[in-house]
Amino acid sequence: MKIDTPPQLINSTQEEVYNFLMDMNNFKELFPEEKIEKWDATSESCSSKVKNMGTIELKRVASTPNSLIYLDSFGKTPFKFTLNLFIIEFENNKCLAHLEFDGEINPFMKMMLEKPLTSFFNKLVLKLSEKYA
Repeated sequence: MKIDTPPQLINSTQEEVYNFLMDMNNFKELFPEEKIEKWDATSESCSSKVKNMGTIELKRVASTPNSLIYLDSFGKTPFKFTLNLFIIEFENNKCLAHLEFDGEINPFMKMMLEKPLTSFFNKLVLKLSEKYA
């Protein structure tokens, strides 16, 4: 299953947004507070219990300076997935950001998870843009 969020305009430079996202401790600011339990993070990984979705554990596995951060699921996550964070230079010290999720989800789980996951990832990008509003 693939989910690609619409790009959000961020009122900050590509480099500043990239540096913020490179420290996975900062992801707590992006996750919807009402959905998160048991948050734990380091600069390179994070884990949390997400209400109605189970435990999600992410680790940074690669990056391209100022433009892409590649995350991979690990640990107790109920299915394998990757999450790519794209940061695209725009104009006047602004950038665009969007997420691309690719998960190994069976058809039954896809029916149950596609809508809440799409909403969850859209909120992450929206909260990133609100952070720099």
